[in-house]
Amino acid sequence: MFVCLGWPTGSFGQSAPIRLTLADAVARGFETSHRLAEVKAREQGAQAAVRGAQAADKPMVTATAGYSRTNHVPEFAFVQPSGNRLVVYPDIPDNVVTRVAFQWPIYTSGRVDAMERAATAEAQAIAADIDTARADLRLEIVRAYWAVATAREAVRVLEEAATRADAQLADSKRRFEVGLIPPNEVSALEAQRSRERAQLIEAGNIRESTLIDLRRLTGLDPDTVIDIADRLDAGLANPSNPSNPIQEALDQRPERKALTLRLGGLEARQQAAMTGTKPTIGVGAGVDYANPNPRVFPRKGEWQESWDVSVSVSWAFWDSGRTKAQVAEAAAAVAATRERIAEFDSVVAADVRQRLLEIDSGAAMIQAATDAVRSGAEARRVVADRFTAGVATATDVLVAQVALLESELARTRALANLRLAEARLHRALGKS
Repeated sequence: MFVCLGWPTGSFGQSAPIRLTLADAVARGFETSHRLAEVKAREQGAQAAVRGAQAADKPMVTATAGYSRTNHVPEFAFVQPSGNRLVVYPDIPDNVVTRVAFQWPIYTSGRVDAMERAATAEAQAIAADIDTARADLRLEIVRAYWAVATAREAVRVLEEAATRADAQLADSKRRFEVGLIPPNEVSALEAQRSRERAQLIEAGNIRESTLIDLRRLTGLDPDTVIDIADRLDAGLANPSNPSNPIQEALDQRPERKALTLRLGGLEARQQAAMTGTKPTIGVGAGVDYANPNPRVFPRKGEWQESWDVSVSVSWAFWDSGRTKAQVAEAAAAVAATRERIAEFDSVVAADVRQRLLEIDSGAAMIQAATDAVRSGAEARRVVADRFTAGVATATDVLVAQVALLESELARTRALANLRLAEARLHRALGKS
């Protein structure tokens, strides 16, 4: 019996075990993923950009103030007919100006609306990116979870094989002591036990390696002991394939939704670029309170108020081709995104077909492996009885044990491959 599997000693195994189902692992991964947090932060930034675009055609009120010190200048004055002296331009070196201004772009030829649509499309695309990140993370967690389950099952199979090898070796030693078998048969069984011990240690290390990956994906501490609750062979059934899986995948894949939204955003940016040579109209108003007020004549060294209202029209009817270049650049981005969507559709179609074939192959491999395990177990039992009766050699027993071990490991791998194929099909169809 083998107790030590060569796993690292130290902090592993010190904390209380956590029993994880696949659903629990996925939920933990969603809660602790830095990748999802990053995309959510980008979504918040995109939503802020939408609010900024929506405010671009809204009124804006600003307040300004300033102080300046000028050099002394000779006063300009003249004597009025009444004999009084009138100072037209006094020497006022200290100048203070305050202003409250109002601006409102009332017409932008559709540029602001187009930029708002583009920002909204980008925010919605990033929201679809969150669904994409969730789907990718779920697939990684499923892969890691079933890798742990596969390694655990391999350890169980090898432990049972080691127990059988120990029993067989002990029986062979007794038979050798009474002269029923030659010493080379005992040596062969010892060599087989050593090989199975090495396989068991390797399987244990693989299990610990897969647990490290699962802890990382689920946000657990490195020394957390995980107990996998779901079994590889639990709940296996023939999945109901949709009638039109490719169309379902195209309708549900968040990546395609994000690309379509970004295509709409790029088209809106193209429309915004086209407005570069179109007029814009804005209104403005302001109130000045200054000492001295330059709008009041003659200048006086006292606080005075003035106001203004304006309507402005701006029209860049010739810009040396800048607008044309911007429109061409946006049109190229639109065309590239359309081609990217077409390429994505072809990749999805091929991916769905491949995943369905994997499901069919996986189910057939499990059935074949199950039959091989049943046949191998029966063959080992018959050979063991023949060995006990003295009509079979230890080599026959070794061959039967190795065949059974390989059949059991093959069934474990087939179960794991089917589980992974199901997860890949789930991802290919864009299911949440």
